Amino acid sequence: ARIKLGMASELRLGNMDARRDWGFAGDYARAMRMMLAQDSPEDYVIGTGKIHSVRDLVEFAFSSVGLNWEDHVVLDERYTRPAEVDLLCADPKKAREQLGWEPEVGFEELVTMMVESDVQLLSSSARPEDEPFSPDHW
Repeated sequence: ARIKLGMASELRLGNMDARRDWGFAGDYARAMRMMLAQDSPEDYVIGTGKIHSVRDLVEFAFSSVGLNWEDHVVLDERYTRPAEVDLLCADPKKAREQLGWEPEVGFEELVTMMVESDVQLLSSSARPEDEPFSPDHW
């Protein structure tokens, strides 16, 4: 969003090959509500069961605002985790079978929602110091 709006020219990242199970918090909150409604407590794994790399996320995020990620992303070893877990993926089978829970928001919709939200937040900032993602704002 910052690059799209001309507030930055690059994004520095570490391992773009790490693969994750990216999911929508609203779907997970709905799963928690379903778990709490059960008569007896159970342990459930909540996730989409689908994996995408950081590269996939970056490519889709940039393309969703009409930019080529390769023009802006800089690989920076400082952001590479020494003990990186290459693959994290949930198995939501039990939640699906016992709760009837399924994620409703897919990967591309999730990334689009995040990018559009960030563009809107940054566009509505009156001054650079009001930017919601600046350390001063935290």
